[in-house]
Amino acid sequence: MNNVYVVSGARTAVGKANRGTLVNYRADDMAAEVMKAAVDRAGIKAEQVQDVVLGCAIPEQSQGMNMARIAALRAGMPDSVSALTINRFCSSGLEAMVIAAAKISSGLFDIAIGGGAESMSLVHGPGARPAPNPWLTVNLPETYIAMGNAGDNVARDYKFSRQELDEWALMSNQRAVAANDLGKFKDQIVPLQVPLNGNGKTITFDVDEGPRRETTLEGLLALKPAFAALPSNGFHTAGNSSQMSDGAAACVLMSEKGLKETGAKPLAKLIGYNVAAGSPKYLGPAQLIAIPKAIEIAGIKLSDVDLFEVNEAFASVVKLVVRELKLDPEKVNVNGGAIALGHPLGCSGAKLSVQILDEMRKRGVKYGVVTMCIGGGMGAAGVFELCE
Repeated sequence: MNNVYVVSGARTAVGKANRGTLVNYRADDMAAEVMKAAVDRAGIKAEQVQDVVLGCAIPEQSQGMNMARIAALRAGMPDSVSALTINRFCSSGLEAMVIAAAKISSGLFDIAIGGGAESMSLVHGPGARPAPNPWLTVNLPETYIAMGNAGDNVARDYKFSRQELDEWALMSNQRAVAANDLGKFKDQIVPLQVPLNGNGKTITFDVDEGPRRETTLEGLLALKPAFAALPSNGFHTAGNSSQMSDGAAACVLMSEKGLKETGAKPLAKLIGYNVAAGSPKYLGPAQLIAIPKAIEIAGIKLSDVDLFEVNEAFASVVKLVVRELKLDPEKVNVNGGAIALGHPLGCSGAKLSVQILDEMRKRGVKYGVVTMCIGGGMGAAGVFELCE
């Protein structure tokens, strides 16, 4: 099997869904911009890309059909570049990278793009015409549980207090605000020129909109639970849950042959991956299987990992991973997480990969893990090794 290298990565700044700058910006257009940037940063020509894999969690309407192919053409890539759109809900962006990597590892391709895009403003979950399976609605209704309720189930059954969750949310915002102030995301982000009100003018969008500078623990504790039928049974609020968001991210991946042919310089190797599943009533526990297994496949130990990006779909999810795997919180989401920065569903796995690779490079650390909870009771993790 061939080694797989991440050569470049790019992401948009993340917009607040329904009320932010990207509210009318299509996911395929966002994907086109990050793919162009990733190709440019890799120092290759678009015609050298042999396949594109993009993730999307609600692949319909303006981000429907085969969005990856549409985005590739929108990016000006030649007709010869094939493309595939995949869906594993919140880990779709990571899964897209892994599918591209698996094809490279097996020798099918030498150069590919993996990424994801989602406009939660333009395409709302669970889709335009949801049609749950009738048998499952009666016999296994948790198949269709709302993600907020699944997060609440974790908080309740794994014994997290509301204050613990809000304390993590506060830290996420503080870290994200500090990172924005320091310009830590600047190298990752592709500025978008966003049209203004049909008047022919544009504004440049290049800063994540989500972080809340004014956040306090008192303010978080005062918020009402957002998902439970009875507020007394709820844990997650608008303050300790991920923000609905719009965004896109993409990475160029290569084999050693691809590196030699193009002269590209690798950032990191993708050395481990695993996906696991458990009860669909929960978000997060499957990560407790996926993370150790991915690390085992990578041939390293948990203690070797220098940085973690744990997607903060809900505060209970990241708290569960940190507590059960005994992770050092100072290594987890060091620049804030999705509670502050947003969670554009099918984009997030690729976005977190772009973020962790940039932070690994800046810190000069060797190993990083990106991990996602996934609707339906699943969890996934990928392991990266920085190239010297």
